[in-house]
Amino acid sequence: MQKLTPFLISCIVLLGAVACEDVARTDRTAPAPGEVVEAPTPEERQASLEDSQSEIRRRQLDADIRAREERTDALADDTTDRTPEDLASEVRSKLEANIPDGRLTVQATEQGTVIVSGTVNNQAQLSKIEPLAQEINGVNDVIVNAVVAPPRG
Repeated sequence: MQKLTPFLISCIVLLGAVACEDVARTDRTAPAPGEVVEAPTPEERQASLEDSQSEIRRRQLDADIRAREERTDALADDTTDRTPEDLASEVRSKLEANIPDGRLTVQATEQGTVIVSGTVNNQAQLSKIEPLAQEINGVNDVIVNAVVAPPRG
């Protein structure tokens, strides 16, 4: 049994790593990094806003952030580096919670650089991206490639 447990845990971690994407998205329709996007329709914006502000989604975000913080605290020491996937996921959660109707894609590098692409409704939301991302432990630099794209209509 003692030999089987580490094997099973390794398999789960490996399968989880294989299933992960390179990017974290605040919305399922968020563009791929570098993709030229068209502004969403008012209906698309409203559907995204309703989804991100739903009680279920809010609980998911809260649980995701809490679990990540607990894991980071449990493993914290001076030699523990955060993975790019973990950084991207945490920045995505932070942006999704604070810019709920944005359509953003987040990528991170080993060096702690976070790249945010996609669209937001207005300049105020665009200016919130960098400071929000900088609040995440492990983020060293933020590159904002997002643009303001008011709803089409």
